[in-house]
Amino acid sequence: MGFTLLKIAVAVAAGFVFLKVGMAVLGSFARPVPPPPDPGELRRVRLTYECAICSTTVRMTMANDEVPEPPRHCMDDMVLVTSPDDI
Repeated sequence: MGFTLLKIAVAVAAGFVFLKVGMAVLGSFARPVPPPPDPGELRRVRLTYECAICSTTVRMTMANDEVPEPPRHCMDDMVLVTSPDDI
């Protein structure tokens, strides 16, 4: 009899945890998308550029735009090598 009560208590506790986690996940979908930052404010990006002449690679992590102008190296614009799916 005591073992059955323990199993029921564990099942109720697990159900409560699953319910709380599920409600938190669904609640995260209900939040609105935050407004874009003000112009000139830095944004988090993850872009990789490569110099076509010397193959120098640069990782850009902060920029003032989501797709900023490419940096220059060897007196020429660098090539964006980050896949479009990652932008």
